[in-house]
Amino acid sequence: MLEQPSLFSDLELRQIRHSSLNASPLLEMSAHTVQAWKQRIVRYQQQVVPLSKPAQGTLFDGHGVKSDADALDPFQLRSQNIEFWRWPANEPGLAALYFAIDREASLLLYVGETCKANQRWKGAHDCKRYIRNYIAAHRIHGLPVSVSIGFWTHAPTATRPRQRMERSLIDKWRSPFNKENWRHWGTPFVGGKS
Repeated sequence: MLEQPSLFSDLELRQIRHSSLNASPLLEMSAHTVQAWKQRIVRYQQQVVPLSKPAQGTLFDGHGVKSDADALDPFQLRSQNIEFWRWPANEPGLAALYFAIDREASLLLYVGETCKANQRWKGAHDCKRYIRNYIAAHRIHGLPVSVSIGFWTHAPTATRPRQRMERSLIDKWRSPFNKENWRHWGTPFVGGKS
């Protein structure tokens, strides 16, 4: 597996580490603490994966894919660079569910939904900060990390059903960067400014 290049230069990581504006407990985490936090979540999520079995769609559902959170395995989606939102958008974008995953650890970090997949993270989005902090904590300790994003474009186009499916997936996977799951895993990567 190829290693994903760092999103940040060594200088940026040093600035994050030493900046009094961004001082937060995440940069004081030991390598052991980072690994232990991830392993707790991975152990939980590995229990969920066997429940995710492909479901046969009907001939008339438009996609041949059952729109059911239990049938969706985010780890089987095509990986894209986490900086996808910087690329020029040539089309209006599709409704989608999306998943930020650390492929190195087989860890689902975040579940989201959007009506325009190619534009979702343009501008401010808290998850971009969480991912930046997560990667920085790994780089500081020399730990392997490979965060990517995957889109499931068979999501309902209507907002409410798509949001219900998103919520079901957040509850099922207990993705640590979704606020709904902070009570389970804590918030070690939330600190700092966008």
